[in-house]
Amino acid sequence: MAKTHCFTSISFSYLDRARVLAETIKQHHPDWTLWLCMSDLEPDGFEFDLANELFDHIVRVWELDVPSHHEWVFKHDVVELCTAVKGPMLQHILAQGAERVYYIDPDIAVFQPLVHVEAALETSSIVLTPHLVSKELDRQGVLDNEISCLKHGTYNLGFLAVRNDENGRQFAQWWGDRLREFCYDDIPAGLFTDQRWCDLAPALFDGVFILRDAGYNVASWNLSRRPLTITRDGQVMAADVPLRFFHFTKVNSVGEMSLDRAAGGHVEVFELLRWYRERLNHHAAIGLPGRWWHYSCYEDGMPVQRRDRLVWRERGDLRRAFDNPFASGPGTFQQWCMQHLL
Repeated sequence: MAKTHCFTSISFSYLDRARVLAETIKQHHPDWTLWLCMSDLEPDGFEFDLANELFDHIVRVWELDVPSHHEWVFKHDVVELCTAVKGPMLQHILAQGAERVYYIDPDIAVFQPLVHVEAALETSSIVLTPHLVSKELDRQGVLDNEISCLKHGTYNLGFLAVRNDENGRQFAQWWGDRLREFCYDDIPAGLFTDQRWCDLAPALFDGVFILRDAGYNVASWNLSRRPLTITRDGQVMAADVPLRFFHFTKVNSVGEMSLDRAAGGHVEVFELLRWYRERLNHHAAIGLPGRWWHYSCYEDGMPVQRRDRLVWRERGDLRRAFDNPFASGPGTFQQWCMQHLL
C-alpha cells in the first residue's frame, strides 16, 4: 500500500472543485493515493465513472461507520454532512493501513509540494494549520479575522494530516465520535461543524504540530497578512515564502467579496482567481443540475426545510416514530412537519 493517502469530501455540486484539487495534488505528489468521500447520489441521467477521474477510490456516506443512514443524514444540511463524514472517513483510511492520511478541502488548489507537512509527520502525529499566523495590525482586521477565528475556530480544518500511530488513531477516534453526534453549524452553542473541536486537540493529544508557515492555507481571512506576489519565473509567493496551497472559499459567490477586500489592490490575487475559474470550467460536471444535492429534498421532490432537520435532530420520539424521514405520503415525517410546523 502507498504510504500517503489523501481524501476530500463533497456533494456532486463540488465535483469540479474536487477535480481541480486532484489535478494539482497529482502534479506535486504523483505517488499519493487519492480518495473521494461522496455524500450524495447522482441525479437521473448524470454519469459518474471513477475510471474517468483522478481519484483512486470513492467511498459513499452509507459505506462509512455512521449511525443509521437516513436517520443520521437527515440531521445535517449539506455543509454539515460533508464535514461530519470527515472523521469516519479518516478512520476508514487509517484502518486500511495507510501510514499517513491527509484531508484537503475540495476548494483548495496545491501549488508546491507539501514538504513541511511531510517533515512534521516524521516526528508528530497530527498537523493543523491555523487560520492566522500573525496578529492583525488594524481594527478592521481584528473584526474580520481575529474575532471570526474566535467564532469559527483557531485551526482551519480545510486541511489536516494524521500519522497512523497510536496517538493519531486515538485522535481520529475522538474526532470521529464527536462529528457523528455534534457536527452542526451552531455557533451560539459553541459548534462550527467539524472545526471548533480541533481547538481542543493540542490540549487533549500529544504530538500535535501547529504548522505556521505562511504559504499553507492562504485564504481571504489571512490574505491581508500574506500578500501574494509572482516572481519572474512564475512562482507564486505568500508573505515572501512559496505559496503551498490556496483556499478558494466560496469562489463564484460571496467569498469573492472577502477576497476583493483582503487583496489590498494586489492584482496577483485576481490572476490566481482567473486561473482557478479556467480550471473549474475545464473540469465542469456536464449535465449536473445547478446546486444539486440528493438529500436536499423529500422523495416527492419537496425541499427539506431547515426547521424539519432541526426538529428531527432534537426529538428522539420523532426519530423512533418514523423509519425514513425522507419518505413522502400519508403517515410520514414529512406530513407530520406540514401539520405541526409553521
